[in-house]
Amino acid sequence: MRRTRDSRRLGGLQVLVVDDEADLRNGLARLVAGLGAEVETAADGADALERVLAGDVRLVLTDLMMPRMSGAELLAEIKARRPEVEVVILTGFGTIQSAVACLQGGAAHFMTKPFDNRDVLELVGRLGARLLAAQEADDGASIVVGDPSMRAVLELVERAAPSPVPVLIEGESGTGKEVVARLVHEKSAVAARRFLAVNTAALPDTMLESELFGHERGAFTGADSARRGIFREAEGGTVFLDEVASMSASFQSKLMRVLEEKRVRPLGSAREHEAEFRLVAASNRDLELLVRRGEFREDLFYRLGVVRLHLPPLRERPGDVLPLAEHFLRRAARTCLGEEAPPPQLSPAARTALAQYGWPGNVRELENAVQRAVIVSTGACIEPHHLSLGAEVWTRAASRPGGEQELEYAEGKRRAIERFQREFVHRALDACDGNISHAAERCGMTRAALQRIMRSLSIERDGARTTA
Repeated sequence: MRRTRDSRRLGGLQVLVVDDEADLRNGLARLVAGLGAEVETAADGADALERVLAGDVRLVLTDLMMPRMSGAELLAEIKARRPEVEVVILTGFGTIQSAVACLQGGAAHFMTKPFDNRDVLELVGRLGARLLAAQEADDGASIVVGDPSMRAVLELVERAAPSPVPVLIEGESGTGKEVVARLVHEKSAVAARRFLAVNTAALPDTMLESELFGHERGAFTGADSARRGIFREAEGGTVFLDEVASMSASFQSKLMRVLEEKRVRPLGSAREHEAEFRLVAASNRDLELLVRRGEFREDLFYRLGVVRLHLPPLRERPGDVLPLAEHFLRRAARTCLGEEAPPPQLSPAARTALAQYGWPGNVRELENAVQRAVIVSTGACIEPHHLSLGAEVWTRAASRPGGEQELEYAEGKRRAIERFQREFVHRALDACDGNISHAAERCGMTRAALQRIMRSLSIERDGARTTA
């Protein structure tokens, strides 16, 4: 077995093994620990979810059929709240169909019992290496900045982070608010303590209160055990509340009280507990406007925004586009192609396309576009059609204040269809190594029909072979 090499690679990886059978749970934990990973165990899905939300678990190996919360339910909860955590489903032969459904729900893999120890070691080694590579990439360059507007944001972060005052980060979805929140934590006086994030828009009031304030056993249906809640679990660290504009008026009042008194009362309890934490909040909506409309508490707004950081959208920070693209390219290559594989290069035309695109989905859309390009490209160079940027290339001006007039519907539709055809043809040719006859067969059309489309789109035949 390759334990020496894997132990080196998996040091620092936190793995959670979940199974209601103690022998299998403990045996699997010892096996994975032999790879150098840090392993915890849980006897059911409910306990496992608490550990995932409260800690730094990166990989979960879970049984499918368990009491209280099944593996499928655990998977759904993890992907909703901690999508970066990888989940492997362990199942008997009789539930393989359910395990396959879990793959569609975001599981990384499933293994049937009884499994071969060598298969487990190989799978965990492969997934663990990928997770650690991504983590190292994030640690090595937690935020990439090339534009002056973002440098100004970072300067304010440097000044505000060391003090314990609340920070409010404002900006459109996908601009990197959580990345900046983590940077505030890393540069704060409590950087050695925990950073816990909650998307308030993803949970109804009762679940949000339970998540943050905690609950007693029996406080509501399904509360089979007590939970401290994130405000107490932070233990002096940083709590990041995302999308605070979505909180109801009732919950805003409860949060205001906690911030004033630094005490929480868990659901179902008559006692209050001290809760020490540094708060960072974020919103993709204009909170000042919501205050004027009476939709957000004014006192809470000022309490959250002692220091306010505004993240400009990517279309307003053009100097960041190519540095970010290069960063995501290196990370995607390590994740998708392997640690030893050289990353593909961006062609001059691809760089131009990236720079000219309007990026309505901001940094998140750029990362997705680059990752997709790494997967679909077959050569050493990424071209514009690999990026699949869509119709926004020609409508980007409409998203800018005072920009050009929007295209007519018919013209926009024509361009969208043309872009789809161009991307479709390029992908077919790439998949067939430029062989037009094979590409036509792959697309379910004649060679002559594909050539007509290529001529109409002015797709050059350089490098394409016309015969097998």
